[in-house]
Amino acid sequence: MSATPLQALPIDELRQRSSTKWRKYPADVIPMFVAETDYGLAPAITRVLARAVELGDTGYTPPDPGIRDAFVGFAQRRLAWTIEPEHVFWTGDVMMGIVEILRLVIAPGDRVVVTTPVYPPFFDTVEEAGGIVERVPLVRTDAGFHLDLDGIEAALAAGARAVLLCNPHNPTGTVHPRATLAALADIAERAGATVISDEIHGPLAYDPAAFTPFLAASAAAARIGYAVTSASKTFNLAGLKCAVMVAGADPQAAVLRTLPWEVEWRTGLFGAMANVAAFSPESDEWHDGLMAALADNRALLTALVAEHLPRARFLPPDAGFLAWVDVSAYGWGDNPAPTIRRDARVALHHGPLFGAEGTGHVRINFACDPDVLREALARVGGLAARA
Repeated sequence: MSATPLQALPIDELRQRSSTKWRKYPADVIPMFVAETDYGLAPAITRVLARAVELGDTGYTPPDPGIRDAFVGFAQRRLAWTIEPEHVFWTGDVMMGIVEILRLVIAPGDRVVVTTPVYPPFFDTVEEAGGIVERVPLVRTDAGFHLDLDGIEAALAAGARAVLLCNPHNPTGTVHPRATLAALADIAERAGATVISDEIHGPLAYDPAAFTPFLAASAAAARIGYAVTSASKTFNLAGLKCAVMVAGADPQAAVLRTLPWEVEWRTGLFGAMANVAAFSPESDEWHDGLMAALADNRALLTALVAEHLPRARFLPPDAGFLAWVDVSAYGWGDNPAPTIRRDARVALHHGPLFGAEGTGHVRINFACDPDVLREALARVGGLAARA
């Protein structure tokens, strides 16, 4: 039986939110930039947080907040991924986890491969860990985006010590095939390098069977890899700090045990509670409803781009609620988002922030009411008609 799609909250309720999506721009701007969704929380999350507030349960996060067992169950149930519980650790958010792992596996000045265009904090995170960004762009074909394995192999042969992978990829929404991930693992293992995989969009794959956690891609991937993820993107919990770090095998788990105790202490108590509730079977029905709503919106957006932006280049994402759209044909400059925001009153993410490959691009968040999506694309289409 297909799931009933979630309904987005009314716009007047959403504008009462205090998060950056609803506070950064004036009320006449439709905000579709940052990766926040417009749906209510899963009921299990609402209940646990409401009860905590009622109890005044706002103290320190306990040594074992239940994240390990909850995530192991979720990974098995929803991602077909079997994880050893002793390989699971936690921290405040995904980028925090990545920077702490990078500090353990590279030396200052080591180069780290990133596959651009990519989530902008990847660049800052590598630098924060003392590394140097080595850009190996994705290869784009008419069929989609894929990793440049030859380019990554050359970078590692030339001395890069790690690969920071985005799986599924942000902003393109690419779900990397298992064979590609296994090939990447072989390349990294031959070079004596580490792969750290950001998998925060993994639960948002439209074909769950197509998504392969990097550590599950092959025995080699488990030997040389780490994964970092969270319920925060799927369940809209970015303001509640909690993420999961997964070691591929016992040696990596031993490395993670050397992290300062403060790394786990940075996990917010409400973040831990919310992630445990999100990962529970009780939230599966809500998750199914979310994916049904996003699938409908993905199809709607594809039709709206064709109608209102016929000269744009757009490939519907394999995962997530973020659309990567090349609008360079409309002459809005290298960074079209400011022009679109000023003249169409729609706020989209700035393509060049994702790397040089983002020139002429915007990223659109379509996790919203279908009517909001229609209005936003009609506004941008009106601007395009005048271009």
